[in-house]
Amino acid sequence: MVFDKYILITGGAGFIGSHLVRSFVSNYRNYFIINLDKLTYASNIGVIQDLEKKPNYSFIQGDICDVKLINSLFEKFPINAIIHLAAESHVDNSIKNPLTFINTNILGTVNLLEATRKYWVKKSKNNLFYNISTDEVYGSLGKKGFFTEKSSYSPNSPYSASKASADHFVRAYGKTYNLNFIISNCSNNYGPHQHQEKLIPMTIKNIKEKKQIPIYGKGDSVRDWIFVLDHINAIDIIFHNGQHGETYNIGANNELENINLVEEICELIDKKTGTSNSKDLISFVTDRPGHDMRYAIDSNKIMSQLNWKPKYSMQKGLELTIDWYLQNL
Repeated sequence: MVFDKYILITGGAGFIGSHLVRSFVSNYRNYFIINLDKLTYASNIGVIQDLEKKPNYSFIQGDICDVKLINSLFEKFPINAIIHLAAESHVDNSIKNPLTFINTNILGTVNLLEATRKYWVKKSKNNLFYNISTDEVYGSLGKKGFFTEKSSYSPNSPYSASKASADHFVRAYGKTYNLNFIISNCSNNYGPHQHQEKLIPMTIKNIKEKKQIPIYGKGDSVRDWIFVLDHINAIDIIFHNGQHGETYNIGANNELENINLVEEICELIDKKTGTSNSKDLISFVTDRPGHDMRYAIDSNKIMSQLNWKPKYSMQKGLELTIDWYLQNL
């Protein structure tokens, strides 16, 4: 069977990647999806294992840092698009072990870009390298203002610095080698089957197990939250309709202080389970180094140019997320 597109999705067994893979395999049967994932501690292949029966899907366990493997994929499949999500993503881990983030997020991205230079540049002008990035590359905001696509990069952690570097390399390959690329920078994602090291699933897990919920500093850091399926919808629209060479910021305008978010989760779980006083589990701990105080995304560009808007309110998204974890933890 011949497919219209052969899309390599990296990190497709991760949190965002698994949702994206399921969406593309299910909704675009004329696309063949190659899912490359290293299956690190943060991956969860079980949530997409049923896709292995689909005729337009292939899973390959492997590392984007493995040059030989990457080349073999381009030799085996007529790949004409890459959606690149594979990354080390937990800020705390980047502080403890920055070299892992440099290797995966920077060198791994460059390995993929080198493959496009080898297999694409002289063969087709219709290929696309779509790099999924983060709002953390912009650094920290004060109490006012929003990140736009024109905001200067000012990363404050090894994680955000590695993602910023990857973005720069993608743009450099676009300029130097005429590579068609798109970059999107998204705010904090949440939703079902996110790894339990992240704030929302960690909070749900600790409430269920009656353990303390650690909150950095005073809990006054502000994050802009987006339900994962809204992000998947944005990626889909950008992939199909975004302008090559452009950057799109994706956010759902859900700014919350960490403490307020955790308290809301406590209240929702108490209501759903009939428990009480989950807020008593909150414990304030020493803030982490270089902790950004506020992220907030201006999504006007993607909304006005590509007609995207989030469908899930924070309340609805949190309820769906909590229900999933209460059933699956």
